Amino acid sequence: MDETRRDRDMEGRAHNARPRDGLGRPLPYGTVGVERQPEGVVRTPEETVREAQRLLDAGMPFHAHEVFEDAWKSGPDAERELWRGLAQLAVGLTHAARGNATGGARLLRRGAAALTEFTASGGDGVAGTSAGAVYGIGIGALTRWATELAGRVENAGAPAVDAAAEAPRLKADG
Repeated sequence: MDETRRDRDMEGRAHNARPRDGLGRPLPYGTVGVERQPEGVVRTPEETVREAQRLLDAGMPFHAHEVFEDAWKSGPDAERELWRGLAQLAVGLTHAARGNATGGARLLRRGAAALTEFTASGGDGVAGTSAGAVYGIGIGALTRWATELAGRVENAGAPAVDAAAEAPRLKADG
């Protein structure tokens, strides 16, 4: 492929077709990368959580972010902050694993704030909402995880974290 021209999708929009590694970093054309998540997949909230957890556990938070992004874009408006916050946590972990402490901490805190805002609004009557959990997701535990990890990665000289070892548990009971 000619590396000087931009990749385009069927509608002519820019779309990077370069292979990527497990943390979503572009690899040279012709390199075997990690299979990317298909875009625009509509999943149930439970399927979203299950697939994102699988990817987080595999040390692929960038790919988990894409799953959350699909839910954010396709789900009801009342759930946008929930899925957006979870996507930001996954991207924050991605940056921390890439060694970008500043960006990682910023996105981890932004995601935690979005989740806090979502729960403060009462989840806007989202189905599956119970005390401290939405679709079984432990919001309080996730915000504590994100805040703690953000503080750790900001420390001077903090190395990149191991994405799989640092992966949060999304479900309150698991």
